Formats: sequence, C-alpha cells, structure tokens
Amino acid sequence: MITIKDLSFAYSKDKVLDGISTTFEQGKIYGLLGANGVGKSTMFKILCGLLTPQTGNVNIDGNSPLDRKPGFLSKIFYIPEDFEGPAVSIKNYANCIAGFYPNYDEALLKKLLADFEIDINRKFTTLSLGQRKRAILSVALALRTEFLLLDEPTNGLDIPSKLEFRKMVAAAMDENRTIIISTHQVKDVENLLDHIMILDKRAVLLDSSVSDIQSEYSFEISPNVPADALYVESGLGGSSYICKNTTGEESRINIELLFNYINSKK
Repeated sequence: MITIKDLSFAYSKDKVLDGISTTFEQGKIYGLLGANGVGKSTMFKILCGLLTPQTGNVNIDGNSPLDRKPGFLSKIFYIPEDFEGPAVSIKNYANCIAGFYPNYDEALLKKLLADFEIDINRKFTTLSLGQRKRAILSVALALRTEFLLLDEPTNGLDIPSKLEFRKMVAAAMDENRTIIISTHQVKDVENLLDHIMILDKRAVLLDSSVSDIQSEYSFEISPNVPADALYVESGLGGSSYICKNTTGEESRINIELLFNYINSKK
C-alpha cells in the first residue's frame, strides 16, 4: 500500500502540492487526473524517491522512497511521459535492468511486443513515439512490479494500440499490484479504473472509488435535461448531464463529464 500524508512540494516559489493526503491500495487501478501543472508528474517522482517533498511523508509497504533501497526500487517502475529510451535494443535494455527486478518475465515481454508488432531487436532510437510507448509499456508489464506508475501512457498511440493497451493492463492486474495512470486522455482508460483522483493546484478535488461515484451520481445523455441536473454539457446527440442517483441503478461513468463537473465546483 502507498500512504501519502500531508505532502507538500514547490518548485522555487511555485507550490504544486499542498498538504495532500491519500492512499493507493493493492489490487486496484487508479486514475490520477488534473490539468497541466497541478502536480501529477511531481507526485510520481516523489513516489519513486526522485524528488524530496518540503513537508509530509510517503510510505510504500513500510519503505520511504527517499531511502532508495534496492528492495524498494525492485517493487516500483515509473514510465514518464517523455520517455525517449537509450540507444540500445529493447532486448538489451530489458536484460540490462532485469537483474534489479526479480519477477521479470522475458517470455511475457516477447509476447507483449509481438502483440504490438514490434521487433525486440529494434533500438529505441529507431522507433516512432507510439512504438516507443508500446515498447516501454511492454517492458514495464514484463517486470511484474508491485507498483506501476504510468504518465500519459496512451499519448502517441493509434486506436488499435489503445485497445491493446487496455487489454494488456487489465490482464496484468492481480490482487498484489497497484497501477496508477496519470492521463488527460480519460476516454482511453475509463473502463480500466477502480478509483479516480482529481487533483487541482494544492488540493484533492475528488478521491473516490468508481463504485462510490456510481452510487452517488447518474450519467445520462438525453435531449431532455431534468431540472435537478447537477451539471450539463450540450452536444450533437443531445445533452450529457450528471444528476443524483436516486434509483440505485449504476450508470457508466463519463469521466470527462465528471472531471468538468468537479472542476466547476471549485
């Protein structure tokens, strides 16, 4: 489990996280949402021990990320949005880091790359943006770490690759794993998520499980919007709106609509 308590961080005088407290439990996929600059990537770097918070603390299965102990580092893998990759083949890169990750599965890597139609002997520097994304995601899943942090993983992926991404992440989940996905492309991941966190500068606007959100709200599309709708957006096929769930029936969450609604309440 990841436990964050009273976490604050600032770049010079620009504070991006201020007194943030939350937990990330095992066996769940989290969506970390927010506008640019609210601290999503910063939080990932703090979780990996790459940045030191001004105040507060982070505990990951009894470890402080700042200690950077090998036993801790072998449990966590982070893919930044701007991952370029070294000038070596995917196979050599995986073999180079595999010694740090005791659960590495080479057969799984080969399968994932085959599903993405990428040659394991290709160098990262010869791959397109989308191919690099697919390649490093395949490596990350094959490492079988307990904690996987993905920053904008679907940027640069075409539609078939986004579908394959969802299949791979869903298949990789088990009760011992925690996956946190930071993204603006919410439609790419909305069917994957168990829990949604929406960050604003210096605040957590929402921190709820998908089941709790579905119990509280209904998400509908209709040309006729009820008077008690909480939030409405007009579109070509009618209006999308959120209202209180008074029937007890679960509706499919429209994460983009939810994000806009939560931000409208600031």
